[in-house]
Amino acid sequence: MNQASEIKGQEVKQQSLALRIPAMVLSYVFHPVFMPLMMTYVLYMLVPAQFAGILQAKMGLLYIQVALHSAFFPLLTVLLLKGLGLIESIHMHNPKDRIIPLMASMIFYFWGYWVFKNNNEPEVIRVLFLGGFWGVIAVFMISIFFKISMHTASAGSIVGLIVVVMLISPVNMVLPLFIALLVAGVIGTARLILSAHTSSEIWLGYFVGFLVQIAAYWYLS
Repeated sequence: MNQASEIKGQEVKQQSLALRIPAMVLSYVFHPVFMPLMMTYVLYMLVPAQFAGILQAKMGLLYIQVALHSAFFPLLTVLLLKGLGLIESIHMHNPKDRIIPLMASMIFYFWGYWVFKNNNEPEVIRVLFLGGFWGVIAVFMISIFFKISMHTASAGSIVGLIVVVMLISPVNMVLPLFIALLVAGVIGTARLILSAHTSSEIWLGYFVGFLVQIAAYWYLS
């Protein structure tokens, strides 16, 4: 009996590991700091008319600017805070560890939005960064009272941006919307498998991410 229980326990552990490893990989690949850069490329592919006035060489510069504001500076801030001992972990499992990085991210996203606005960059990029700025504020405020999934907030933003594209483009976006919903679902499932969040924290993230992008579009329109 004990041997059978031990074998069963090992099988369960192996099955759990088989799920956790892909979930961990997905959590890194679809980390919130990488999503704006990914979405910039996706938007360029979906609505090239929005980028018609941008030369190919300037597109490279746009990607660099997006990466700096949404990934490089936030990651550098987190690493510096960890190095100085001001946060426990770069993974920011403790809600208190999120305070300074989120405040810094507010500055970086607003800075990016302001640069893109003044340079008259494509509307979808301005929506992306204004929505991102509002999203960081919302996550910061909610985190004071409740834990919220930043991964699914980012995933909700993906869906919100595709809906925005549906509103501004005559091209059929049913397939991209379906893919966005699928990706968002995979991200949320990965976070649940890793026990990083409860289902309510996952759904709250989706709602916030979706709402801020739609709100940013209506504001800029």
